[in-house]
Amino acid sequence: MEPRNEGAGGPADAVVVGIDSGGSGVRIALARAADGTLLERVAAPGPVPTGPGGIRADRFLESVLPAVAALRERHGAGRPVRAAAVGAAGMATLGEELRAVLPGAFAEAWGVRGTALAADAVTAYAGALGARPGAVVAGGTGLIALGTDLTGWRRADGWGHLLGDCGSGAWIGRAGLEAAMRAHDGRRGGSPALLERAEKLHGPAAGLPAALYPRADRPAVLAAFAPEVGAAAAGDPVAAGILERAAEHVADAAEAACPPGPESVVALTGGLFRLGEPLLAPLRAALAERLPGVRTVAPSGDPLDGAVTLATWLAAGGVRLPEDPALLRLL
Repeated sequence: MEPRNEGAGGPADAVVVGIDSGGSGVRIALARAADGTLLERVAAPGPVPTGPGGIRADRFLESVLPAVAALRERHGAGRPVRAAAVGAAGMATLGEELRAVLPGAFAEAWGVRGTALAADAVTAYAGALGARPGAVVAGGTGLIALGTDLTGWRRADGWGHLLGDCGSGAWIGRAGLEAAMRAHDGRRGGSPALLERAEKLHGPAAGLPAALYPRADRPAVLAAFAPEVGAAAAGDPVAAGILERAAEHVADAAEAACPPGPESVVALTGGLFRLGEPLLAPLRAALAERLPGVRTVAPSGDPLDGAVTLATWLAAGGVRLPEDPALLRLL
């Protein structure tokens, strides 16, 4: 079914652009500026690569500009774009080129006067909780917790699979593969069930280091084994123990990021939590111990929804979350 053309006109017809750029690709949304009502969302293939200057702005624009042009054509090419917001993985540490290039490029292409550039954890927060105080744990291949009392940010983890991302998909997968190798060697703490699953996925266990270590996408390869750990947990105490330890790590991050106060809430977002009860049951217990009285709530939306939220706030005159040099800039 073709999207309905909404027509063009005056300020009431203005739109905003929200963009979510992550490890699996770029997603773009067009929404009404007046209230953030989504008109359409699309995906562009492949992640944006990095170069010497960080995330490559030219490749980002190659994905985004044609997609937004097509969206505007379908929903009224004459509608003014009031604001844009980008949430990007790596924005905090690799986003200098994006911050230098995107506002001018968006102004030239769409006439935008306001652009919000945010770390993907901020758009995850805005999508999950909006402008409520609390913390969001974003878990997938990696893991980061971000919290705010609406005056400043508190970050925990998100340091990558070598230095952190504790409790993440990559962490769970690595722990599961270690247990498989222990079983292969006959060492204590091994899991024959996980060894069997590992060899079905990767071939003979002795060849796993040579297959894994040269890979540039090691975190994703490790995380791909996390669902195997989750599936084995019901009948394998080693797998269940891995998920219990992961839950402790996730709760540690939530505790560190969540600001004190009776209004604070915690939301869990991302594919990690689709592992289900083998992870969620011990996580609920760990959160109740570390953050007594703090409610865990379902996220209202995803990071692309969060980018639309930021753009809608910006179109209305200001963003309702704290600005920060690394996490959220208005340009």
